[in-house]
Amino acid sequence: MLALLGLAGAAAWTYWSLTRPYQGYARSERLVEVAPGTSAARILAQLSSEGVLENPRLARAYLVYVLHDPPLQAGEYRFSGPSSLLQVLRKLVRGEVVSHLVTLVEGLSLDETAEQLASAGAGRREALLAAMRSPALLSLVSDLDPIAPDLEGYLFPETYSFRVGTSEREIVSTLVKTFRARFDRQVRPLLGAGREASHRQLVILASIVEKEAKVATDRPLIAGVYRNRLLRHMALAADPTVIYALRKLGRWDGTIHHGDLAVDSPYNTYRYAGLPPGPICSPGLASLQAAAQPAAVPYLYFVSRNDGTHVFAETLSEHNRNVELWQKQYWREKRAEQRARGGQ
Repeated sequence: MLALLGLAGAAAWTYWSLTRPYQGYARSERLVEVAPGTSAARILAQLSSEGVLENPRLARAYLVYVLHDPPLQAGEYRFSGPSSLLQVLRKLVRGEVVSHLVTLVEGLSLDETAEQLASAGAGRREALLAAMRSPALLSLVSDLDPIAPDLEGYLFPETYSFRVGTSEREIVSTLVKTFRARFDRQVRPLLGAGREASHRQLVILASIVEKEAKVATDRPLIAGVYRNRLLRHMALAADPTVIYALRKLGRWDGTIHHGDLAVDSPYNTYRYAGLPPGPICSPGLASLQAAAQPAAVPYLYFVSRNDGTHVFAETLSEHNRNVELWQKQYWREKRAEQRARGGQ
């Protein structure tokens, strides 16, 4: 009888120890980084020293004899408030690690994408850039773009969640695989059998459309203008390509100056006809679709209305009138208003 009581008491104590909430740290939460390759015993000892686990020996015994010694996942864990031993082990076995959310907006360049990822804690900038230029990852788009020197244009803009400790190669691979999935599912079906442009040329055009267009309805129109200019062997005269050239040369100061339009760069589409040698940013789905199916319009020119929309023209004389109205006159009036307010 005493033996049975002793067993019952031991069982009750064990159950109480397994399920009793415990918090041995002072603040409301504790972040613990579990390094890859760390043994289960060392992980449990680390959690004990961090005030997350009260009894690492019991935790180890439960892990081995009840759970049959499953692997514990590496990564960063967040523990908020008291947790029972069972709750802690469940989190470690499932790998419920902290993830970093990062939103990559449309129109980021390769360098800007690496900066955005790194600032969100998803990788190191230089390692990300190295991955974006690595032959192994370039192979992911080799059928679309066999001559790409890097992954400019193929890092799909989206909101991503990366576990702490995810390698830079895996992060970049995820961006490219997302591009491939969206392209294959939502862009490729738009391409006709006798398409005039290669996949690489489509992405280059989409990247320019991305930087020019601010509203959805303008995207296919702008793509149509550039298609018409390409068919007529006219220079695209796209400001974003000049900006990209200046950035690559380390000369961009935030404003395009008249002399910049003559900069000697293959990305300067004022100076060199045709598409630039590569994409200038990561285009979003809408711009990729617009480049795949440009609007059938007669326009050869467009100019900004300074509200995100554009006005389009068929002839140079009509375009010059639009420039006078929407650029020169608009900014003269703006400057006059500013001077009038300054004098009040």
